[in-house]
Amino acid sequence: MNAISPIPGPAPVPLIPDSAPFSPAQRAWLNGFLAGLYGGSGAATQATPVAAPVEEFPWHDPALELEERLALAVAAPRPRKLMAAMAQLDCGQCGYICQTYAEALATGAETSAGLCVPGGKPTSKALKALLAEAAPAAAPVSVAKPAGPVGEAIGFVAAKRLTGDGSAKDVRQVVLDLGSSGLAYQPGDSLGVIVENDPALVDAVMVALGAEDALRPTLSVEKDIARPLDRTTDLLAGAAKDPREAAMLRKLSDGDDDAEPKEADLLDLLTAFPSARPPVADLVASLPALKPRLYSIASSPLAVPGQVELCVGVVRAERRGRVRDGVASCHLGFRAAPGLPLKAYVQTSHFRLPVDPGTPIIMVGPGTGIAPFRAFLQHRVATGARGRSWLFFGDQRGATDFLYGEELTGWQKDGALTRLSLAWSRDGARKVYVQDRMREAAGDLWRWLQDGAQFYVCGDASRMAKDVDAALRGIAMQQGGMNADQARDWIVALARQHRYQRDVY
Repeated sequence: MNAISPIPGPAPVPLIPDSAPFSPAQRAWLNGFLAGLYGGSGAATQATPVAAPVEEFPWHDPALELEERLALAVAAPRPRKLMAAMAQLDCGQCGYICQTYAEALATGAETSAGLCVPGGKPTSKALKALLAEAAPAAAPVSVAKPAGPVGEAIGFVAAKRLTGDGSAKDVRQVVLDLGSSGLAYQPGDSLGVIVENDPALVDAVMVALGAEDALRPTLSVEKDIARPLDRTTDLLAGAAKDPREAAMLRKLSDGDDDAEPKEADLLDLLTAFPSARPPVADLVASLPALKPRLYSIASSPLAVPGQVELCVGVVRAERRGRVRDGVASCHLGFRAAPGLPLKAYVQTSHFRLPVDPGTPIIMVGPGTGIAPFRAFLQHRVATGARGRSWLFFGDQRGATDFLYGEELTGWQKDGALTRLSLAWSRDGARKVYVQDRMREAAGDLWRWLQDGAQFYVCGDASRMAKDVDAALRGIAMQQGGMNADQARDWIVALARQHRYQRDVY
């Protein structure tokens, strides 16, 4: 790691950059030492270009808890406080990114505090509390919301089940044909899949509303009927003729823990609150737009030219006497078929292999988080990259949930995958997770990082990614002799050098 950058000039004075793994006090002392050491050259008088200040968002870290993020923004302006309540993933599911969603709420251009899907109820409640603290803007300010991607026509090829018989999960490898779409991708990118709502759910909602058939296309392809917003429950509460139904709908809007039905879709609401029937046009207008679903790509274009492969966990659960299907996962897993229309687009990612193919990589991707790392390994095999690679993978049971197991063990045998650390949480008396395997191999992991390895994490943001981050900090303290603050600064330095990358959701 190059920790010293020179000031431009004929006889430069080296300075320790902000990205170096030192505390501000340590950095100031070292810069003073270097200035004294090099001061005789007269380079200190050289004019140094001053860059425009870049606004920093210290709370913009999905590994931080909600309370920690809000504390970091306590003295910030109102839009930044609102931003700190978001999940910090910039996932686009709300139709914005975290910063622009917060700004739209602050100006009144956006009225729903329930758009942050990964933040869920805690984020919604925090946003409403922050919005209630200050008087609303005098008049809503018009803020242009990014137009949703149109997508290109692609072809469905197959959906092969990866999990074995007896697994508690249904994970599928979905193969799609890019055809003449013109779509191109790199390992680490995501595919945005544009699909329709479950036709059976659309039919049931149409019956509950007594709606004309002309409404079907809107409910099928334009509106998200699986995730009604707080503004939808507000509208229903205002229309409810039964006071008890109105009161419960307001509890749902406020995110109260005892509000029922939980995780309700539009049909649940219409069934549970029969007295709440606002005008159909108003109800439809309150629904969010049906947004694409993003999946980390699980293939390299060099390995499967003209195609893209996804690793999709099918979401299907029985709730309140009926089966609830994930909008995109069930479409890809069950309803899609060759010849049926399907649209998609490529979302370019920051998640990238090192420029130098000799750089070691450490990958942590349990469950469907394996997707980009399969793409990485495919790509390194195809390009003949010689850098060391280490994968931490885990799931429930080795016999049924070892996704791409034959490929991974084959790459390990061939030397394309240097190390493979596996963690099964249901195979023994003790639950073992990827962060446990990291701690067990702390010494080797630390040596790889000291050798310049890049560290990648993909998967669940709310639990796994936080646990992995905590394990990495603990390893820095144990193996590097750091205290908690120094370990935090070291992690920040890794991220700024693009040596710690996360694709979490």
